[in-house]
Amino acid sequence: MDLYQAARACLDEADPARKVALTHEYAAAFARGDIVLPADAPPPEPIRMPGRPERPQLVHPRRLPRRGLGSEEGRAAFLHAIAHIELNAIDLGWDAAYRFRGLPEQFYRDWVQVADDEARHFTLLRERLRRMGRDYGDFDAHNGLWEMCEKTAHDGLARMALVPRVLEARGLDVTPGMIVRLRDLGDADTVSILEVILREEVAHVAAGSRWYRWYCERAGVEPRARFRELLREYAGGYLHGPFNIEARLLAGFDEDELESLRHAEAEHANR
Repeated sequence: MDLYQAARACLDEADPARKVALTHEYAAAFARGDIVLPADAPPPEPIRMPGRPERPQLVHPRRLPRRGLGSEEGRAAFLHAIAHIELNAIDLGWDAAYRFRGLPEQFYRDWVQVADDEARHFTLLRERLRRMGRDYGDFDAHNGLWEMCEKTAHDGLARMALVPRVLEARGLDVTPGMIVRLRDLGDADTVSILEVILREEVAHVAAGSRWYRWYCERAGVEPRARFRELLREYAGGYLHGPFNIEARLLAGFDEDELESLRHAEAEHANR
C-alpha cells in the first residue's frame, strides 16, 4: 500500500471507530517507512463526500439549536459539535495528503500527523460523551468544514490558506473561553480534553501557515496580499472575532494577516 491508497482508505471509511483505527495504523506505518510515498502516481480522483455514518444528520448551521453550557444536555451538545469537527479534521488531513501530489515529503508527514492527532482528539471527546450517556450521532451537525475542502480542491495554496488558517484556526479563538466557562461549571474532565486539543491545534494551524507560505514562494505570490484576496473570495461568513492573538501568532500569523482578518470580518458584517 502506498500513502495515497492509505489516505483514500481512511477517507472512504464510514464507521468513525474504524476510521480512527485505520488512521492510527497507517500513520504509524508511514512513520516507520512501511507505507511509501510514490514518486509517480495517477492524479487524485475528483473530490467527493468522505465516508460518513448514517448519524448525525447533516443540516444547515442555522437549523442547529443553541444550547447553553449550564445544563448536561447543553454540554453534551457542545462536546458533540467539537467531536464532529475533529472527525471532519481527520478527513481534512488525509485529503491534503491524498489530493496534492508531487510535493516535499515533509508536506505529507505534516498532514498525516495532523490526521493522527485529530483521530486521538475525536476519541477523547467521544469517550467523554459516552461517560455522559450520549454518543457521536446523537445530535445533528453541519458540513461546513468539508464544503470548504471541496471549494479548495483545485488549489493547494487556497486550501492551506483557508482550511487550517481560517476554519480550523477558529478553535484557537473560541476554545479558551469555553475552557473558562466549563472550569467555572466544575467540568474538569472536559477542560482537560480541550486543553490538549488547544495546545495541539496551534501546531496544526502552524503547519497550514508554513505550507501556505511555501506555496506562495513557489508561485511567486506575495502571501499577505493573496491572503486578503482569499478571505474576500471565500471566507467572509466564517470570520468572527475576537481573535486569539497570542495563539495565532504562535501558529504563524503575522500582524498584517491579523489585521486582514479583522478587516474581512468588519467588511462582511457591514454588507
